[in-house]
Amino acid sequence: MSAFWSWFIIALVAINIAGCLWLLWYTSKRRGANAHLPDSETTGHVWDGDLSEYNKPLPRWWINLFYLTIFFSIGYVAWYGGLGHYDGIGRWSSAGEHDAQKAEADARLAETLAPFEGVAIDQLAANPQAVALGQSVFGNFCATCHGSDARGARGFPNLTDASWQWGGSPDEVATSVIHGRQAAMPAMEAMLGEQGATEVAVYVQQLAGMQADAGLAAAGKARFDTICAACHMPDGTGMAALGAPNLTDDVWLYGSDFDTIRQGVLQGRAGMMPAHGPIVGETRARLAAAYVWSLSHGAGAAGND
Repeated sequence: MSAFWSWFIIALVAINIAGCLWLLWYTSKRRGANAHLPDSETTGHVWDGDLSEYNKPLPRWWINLFYLTIFFSIGYVAWYGGLGHYDGIGRWSSAGEHDAQKAEADARLAETLAPFEGVAIDQLAANPQAVALGQSVFGNFCATCHGSDARGARGFPNLTDASWQWGGSPDEVATSVIHGRQAAMPAMEAMLGEQGATEVAVYVQQLAGMQADAGLAAAGKARFDTICAACHMPDGTGMAALGAPNLTDDVWLYGSDFDTIRQGVLQGRAGMMPAHGPIVGETRARLAAAYVWSLSHGAGAAGND
């Protein structure tokens, strides 16, 4: 705040306080002379022919309450500040109050998380208290994309099954949560063209065990082996190190219909899992990872990962 605006606020507050004092004094100074107001001192409002409204001053006790309120406001501003750059006698500020409360909350959080720092993910997953804390972290930060039941949605993986695009070991899951992932399926339209993308999409359906045109699938296999196998492997089982999904199962992140597969080949896909370590801290991120790992550990069901 500049010096001008600081003095402007000080002057505005002083003028308002002085104005309130003057108004109270002015409206009550003739109380003695007006103790018994004549008819000429009415407001002019008359009801039912003989009921007149007098313009009498407020009772003394009521005016004194106004004075007390003004003096209280002066003391309040002096203690808490409110006059430009003046911090007040008490040096109180909303920022300072926030910082103090945050420090207190951080201390309580650190005490709660201390027993779980550096513990392996699979060990955390076997600890009911750790899993409960991880579920709370998941509900606050992860459920927006993956759903409150962690079963995901179109474009967001199901975390309760046994299918993992980036690997499902405890360390790999922890890496996904703490450091995030950036999936990149490049657009192949320039390389394959419309017809080539159609052929590859048909072949991918065949890899997954769906009914497909044999001729188009054969042409698509030749293109797949030349271009797509580098990431998805020649047999289509994918490569977790690159986040290239397995194309031979019935787990589809964006959908398994022909148009969706073809669109993915033509235009590519760009999924992004944000790094939650910087957002919630490593220990809370590891607790969330332990909760996620506990949901799928030992599961054999496929979903939408």
